[in-house]
Amino acid sequence: MKTTFAKIAVPKEGTLVLTALRGSKFTDTTKAVDRRMSGALRRAVKAAPRFTGEKGQFLEIVAPAGLRLGRIILAGIGKGSDFDRLALEALGGAMVKRVSATGESKVSIAVDAVSGVNVSVAESAARVAAGAILGSYRFGRYRTKEKPERKPSVTSVVILTDRVTEARKAFKSIAAVADSVNYARDLVVEPGNVMTPKALAGRARSLAKLGVKVDVLGKARLEKLGMGALLGVAQGSDQEPYVVTMQWNGKPRSKKTDLALVGKGVTFDSGGLSIKPASGMEEMKYDMAGSAAVIGAMRALAGRKAKANVVGVIGLVENMPSAGAQRPGDVVTSMSGQTIEVLNTDAEGRLVLADCLWYAKEKFKPGAMINLATLTGAVIVSLGYHHAGIFSNNDDLAWQLTSAGRESGEVVWRLPLGPDYDRQIDSDIADMKNIGGKGAGSITAAQFLKRFVGDVPWVHIDIAGTAWAYKDKPTNPRGATGFGVRLLNRLVAANFE
Repeated sequence: MKTTFAKIAVPKEGTLVLTALRGSKFTDTTKAVDRRMSGALRRAVKAAPRFTGEKGQFLEIVAPAGLRLGRIILAGIGKGSDFDRLALEALGGAMVKRVSATGESKVSIAVDAVSGVNVSVAESAARVAAGAILGSYRFGRYRTKEKPERKPSVTSVVILTDRVTEARKAFKSIAAVADSVNYARDLVVEPGNVMTPKALAGRARSLAKLGVKVDVLGKARLEKLGMGALLGVAQGSDQEPYVVTMQWNGKPRSKKTDLALVGKGVTFDSGGLSIKPASGMEEMKYDMAGSAAVIGAMRALAGRKAKANVVGVIGLVENMPSAGAQRPGDVVTSMSGQTIEVLNTDAEGRLVLADCLWYAKEKFKPGAMINLATLTGAVIVSLGYHHAGIFSNNDDLAWQLTSAGRESGEVVWRLPLGPDYDRQIDSDIADMKNIGGKGAGSITAAQFLKRFVGDVPWVHIDIAGTAWAYKDKPTNPRGATGFGVRLLNRLVAANFE
């Protein structure tokens, strides 16, 4: 799909999207088009009394004689103050989906200056365009016999604005983020037989062309480093494990690493010998969504030339049952030297992250660390599918991430940590065990990770409920969400640049 910007004018083909405020008040371009149509838009509104211009309302009419357009869609935007960055993106996404359902190939969206909107006209236009990119996402690589009428029809989106040059400039950095979200979505959707640890390491390696310094650590190097926790997870699979580091040095005069992003990359999680139920196991291809978010975030930072020094670290393994698989009751030694009694081989992500967090801390000495993982089903019980759960040893960093979530639309909710929870993972025969018994499963998992971060300000984000969407949203089609890319990008932009 091609996205471009043009001066405000009535297009000669396709669908034109115009806007109306609460109370059916027309914006300037809508008024101009209505005059050209001899008041046809006003008459259409009167004939549809339920359309009042509220945000999310739409009124579709066939273009009258004299215009070569196919149709006009009047989009309600509510009060001007309702129309923030997220609403602008939602407009772009909703319009592409709506027009695709008609079979039309071209949509033009007029973006006016609206009183009360605290976003510039240029950025508003760029946000609508970004929403179109996000909302039109579709993974069709393995479809070979799809009927034409089921395929998305929109091939061109034109954003009409009187600030074309400024909008194009704003769009460069915003598009870098939107494209990276879709890149992360692609990684998550790929099946486990394709997106193996080696393949995912290769996708991370491709960031080198953007100026990211990439290092891929294979099994021999991991053994030399003593990553016994991660290697224990991988030992049941024929697929070799990897740890990949990605460094973006946006402040080349500084040798300090501002932030480390650490991602869980279990490319398929059968549960190991503590095998999962067959029903729903196919979804475990997305147990690497944390690593995909880190790759996507690093791609976004490099794409928009972020002025921050950020490193991404991802641990890539496959968790499978076999004669060589890790057994419940085994004890492994992590890179930190701490020993772990593995009581459940399906609590494997925390073992992968334990070594990756320690490696990131010791190797890069970051000012702060954030890890992302589809870690526990318990967080879904707590928060459902709308918020990711966060856990932190630092109030300031937790608040910065919460604020970034509100601004990016990838919202998070902080859950507690504490000594009582920590005691739940004490082991009788080792330094700790990898599960904490009944209750507070997402919290005891976070307490486990906390033992590997030392005094570094740190946040753990459990994205088990947000990595995959089961319902369509304007900028989030059903399926992989790419959750974390926009969140981390916003965090860096607001606090580390």
